[in-house]
Amino acid sequence: MALRINESEEDYLEAILILSKKKPVVRSVDVAGELGYKKSSVSVAMKHLREKNHITMSDEGYIILTETGREIAERIYERHTLLTDWLVFMGVDEKTAADDACKLEHDLSAESFEAIKDFIKKYTDIKGR
Repeated sequence: MALRINESEEDYLEAILILSKKKPVVRSVDVAGELGYKKSSVSVAMKHLREKNHITMSDEGYIILTETGREIAERIYERHTLLTDWLVFMGVDEKTAADDACKLEHDLSAESFEAIKDFIKKYTDIKGR
C-alpha cells in the first residue's frame, strides 16, 4: 500500500512522532509549538489527518498515531535524521543540514533513499538516530 501523502501532512505526522518521544501525551497546542503554526491551522490539519485515519484523538484531546500514521511518520523521520546526520558528517552546519534534509526527505523516491542509505551505512559510521 502506498503511503504517500502531501508534504504538510508528513510534517505534521513527523512532529507528532517526535513529540511522542519527548512527552507522555501530545496535544494540538504541542504540535503548534513544535512547528511554529497557529493552533487554528493545526486543528484543521488534525481534522484532515483523522479523516484519513492517520491519527485518533482521545476525549482529552490527546493525539495518537494510527498504524498507518506511525508508518508514515517513521519513514519521514528516518529520512530526516539520516540525511541530516550525513550532511553534518560532510561538513554542513547542523541547522542548514536539518533544513536541507527537511526539503529532501519529502521528494526522494524510495529507491534513491535506499541507495543513499546503503551507501552511508557502507562507507560511514552514521546510523541515523
